[in-house]
Amino acid sequence: MAKQPKKPKKPNQVWKLYEAKDKLTRKNVFCPKCGAGYFMAKHKERTSCGKCGYTEMSKKQ
Repeated sequence: MAKQPKKPKKPNQVWKLYEAKDKLTRKNVFCPKCGAGYFMAKHKERTSCGKCGYTEMSKKQ
């Protein structure tokens, strides 16, 4: 088989996880299992950790 060309990787966009006003604040919450440094991803009805898979369902409105 012929080798396929590699796709270029997207750069990490870490600046989207923080907000700078007077102080630097974090937008997302940390994972309670993994600890500080591991953000939980926000989805439509849940937040989930990409490292350990911990998921919290949000309240229905």
